[in-house]
Amino acid sequence: MESKNLPIVLITNDDGIDAAGLRALVDVLVSSGLYIVHVSAPDSDKSGVGHGITWQHPVSVQQVPIEGATAYAISGTPADCANLGMSEALFPGAKPNLVISGINTGSNCGYHMKEGKSNIHDLRISAELCLPIIDAILSEIKNKTYPQEYFLNIDFPTDVAHHKGFKITKQGKTMLKLGWKQIIPSTATADMKTGLPAGKEVNASSDTSQGQRLFKRAVAELQYEFDETEDTDTKALHEGYVTITPIGALSKGEVDAEPYFKNWLLLVDDNSSSSAL
Repeated sequence: MESKNLPIVLITNDDGIDAAGLRALVDVLVSSGLYIVHVSAPDSDKSGVGHGITWQHPVSVQQVPIEGATAYAISGTPADCANLGMSEALFPGAKPNLVISGINTGSNCGYHMKEGKSNIHDLRISAELCLPIIDAILSEIKNKTYPQEYFLNIDFPTDVAHHKGFKITKQGKTMLKLGWKQIIPSTATADMKTGLPAGKEVNASSDTSQGQRLFKRAVAELQYEFDETEDTDTKALHEGYVTITPIGALSKGEVDAEPYFKNWLLLVDDNSSSSAL
């Protein structure tokens, strides 16, 4: 198949263009020879920024050499990166057929995210497991049968090499509560994760010599709950399944689209069996 006839897949994330998960996914997609791969990702870790966009200032774009892909590091937010990549301003005349965000390390099920300890081998296996899912989605998009305004949140179990299969799930209610802690600078080096100076925790009554106080985000509590009778992503993930959760941008996707995606999963299983031959 000529490259001009291949589907265009845009890869983005919030962990930054150098994140191991993104690089593993790009490598697997490029190696398959089945896609034109574009990358538009933050130039550094922008986790936790949410849907924020850059409005008042321009963003800078720097091409990054990634073998087999056309890749750019963007100074803006994750939303900027995805939007710019889809706009055709960055990739003229090359509107993506599919946008993938990831692969992140850690869980993104329920209403929270939690950093994990995935290694490169795990990330590559996860990327390879994405191939039948990607093929099934692209087939539905080509046939114009994919439900509009829905995206899929996909999570892989810790022992991804021995997963129990794919499972359509509902979004769970697990939630990570964040709080704040006050710190004082201990070095002149900035904390790359927070943008704040690195420092040690102090009590709330402490103050700096100039009257300036520094606060840093901190995990306060993880609310972990699931109904044993429901197929939630949190529950299925802990049982060892690859969870596929339909989420609607403007509605409750798990309610509206669940019957469709349960039938669609049969196509994923067929593609997975074929790719294993």
